[in-house]
Amino acid sequence: MEIRHIDAEERVTTTFPLQAYAFDSSPLPPAEEEKFPEYVPYNSGNLTLAAVDAGTTLAAASAIPMRQNVRGSVYPMAGIAAVAAHPLARRQGHVRTLLTQLLGEMRDRGHVVSVLYPFRPSFYERFGYASLPKSRKVTFSPAGLGTLLRTDLPGEITLDRVKDGYPAYRDFTERLLEQRHGFAVFPDYRAVRLRDENRHWLVTARAAGDVVGALLYRIAAHGGDLLAETLLTTGPLGRALLLQFIARHVDQVSRVTVTVTPEELPELWATDLDTVTEARAAGPDSSAPMARVLSVDGLAGLAVGPGRLAVSVVDDPFIAGHYLLDGTSGKLDVARREDQSAGATLTAAGLSALVYGVLDPEEVAIRGLGTVPDRAAEELRALFPRRLPFVHSEF
Repeated sequence: MEIRHIDAEERVTTTFPLQAYAFDSSPLPPAEEEKFPEYVPYNSGNLTLAAVDAGTTLAAASAIPMRQNVRGSVYPMAGIAAVAAHPLARRQGHVRTLLTQLLGEMRDRGHVVSVLYPFRPSFYERFGYASLPKSRKVTFSPAGLGTLLRTDLPGEITLDRVKDGYPAYRDFTERLLEQRHGFAVFPDYRAVRLRDENRHWLVTARAAGDVVGALLYRIAAHGGDLLAETLLTTGPLGRALLLQFIARHVDQVSRVTVTVTPEELPELWATDLDTVTEARAAGPDSSAPMARVLSVDGLAGLAVGPGRLAVSVVDDPFIAGHYLLDGTSGKLDVARREDQSAGATLTAAGLSALVYGVLDPEEVAIRGLGTVPDRAAEELRALFPRRLPFVHSEF
C-alpha cells in the first residue's frame, strides 16, 4: 500500500467513485458517473491523498484551501472533505494515516486552522477537533410576517438568478469573512460552483447603496414550500428587508424554511410569528462542524483577553509542546518553553475548543480534554472569552 497525491483529473477514476459510494445513493446510474469530469474544475486546487494498493483506491481524503475568521483575524484554513474508504478496506487504519499526512502537509503550507463535517465526532475529536454550533432551521408561515408588509423600511431589494447576482453575493461573503467569528469561505475555483449550477434565486437587500443582507432560495411548488439557505445579514435592517420580501409570498407558498445562524432568535422576528426552530446534529449525514488548531505559533496576534498562562498541549503530532500564552496586550503572544511545568494540560481538542470559544475551561476538564485547575481556568477564561462561531460554508 502506498500514499499517493491525486490531481483533480485523476480523481475522476480514483477518488470520485469512492466518494460517490460513501456519500451518495449507490450504485450511481451511468449517466451520473459520466458527470464526474464536470466536477474537476471545482477541485483543481485541492490537496487530495489516496491510499492505493495494486491499482485499487482503498481510501482517500481531500483538503480545500479556505479562509476562516477566528476572533477577528482571518487565517488560512484547511477544509477537510471527501474522507472515504472502500468498504473492504475500512477499520484498517487507512483513513488515520491519510488524515495525519494531509493535515501535516496543509499545516506546512501555512494553514493555521482546520474545519470538517464529521461522520462521527468522537473519531475526529481524537484528531484534535472540537465541535462547533450547528446552524438552525426555522419554519414558519409567511402570513406571520404580515406586519412587515405595512412597515416602511429604508432600503431596497433586488431579485436575480444566482448566476447574475453572484459577484455581489461573493463580495458580501468576503465582507462577512472579515466581520464574523468562525465564518469561512471557499477559494474562488470552488465558490463559483454556486454560480455555474444556477439552482437558486438570490434576493439582495441594500441600504444607502451597501449590501446589508442576502438570501439564496428556491420554491418547491405553488402552495408548497419556500426553501432558503442561510439568512446572511449585517444586522436588523438587512434581516427585516429580507423577511419583508419573504412576506410577499403569502399567497404563493404555505410554508417557509430558512437556515439561520446559531445566535438568531426567530421567535422575536415579529409579534404574531409562529415558528419551529431546530438544530439536528446527528451522524453520519447531519453533524455539526468541528474545528482544530494546526499551529499555535500561527495564532500569534489573535485578539484575546488579558489572561496569561503556561500550558502543555499533549498527544498531538502537530501542536504538542509547552507554551506561554500571554494576552495582557490584547493580542496573543505565543512563546515556546523548555520548562515542562504548566498551569494547565490540554489536548489539541481542548485547546481548539477554547480558541474557538465553544467551551468554558471547566467544561474542557469535565469533557476529559485537559487538566485545568481552578486558577488556570480563571486565566484561560480571561484569555479566551466564550464566542459563538458560525462556519457558513458546508463541504
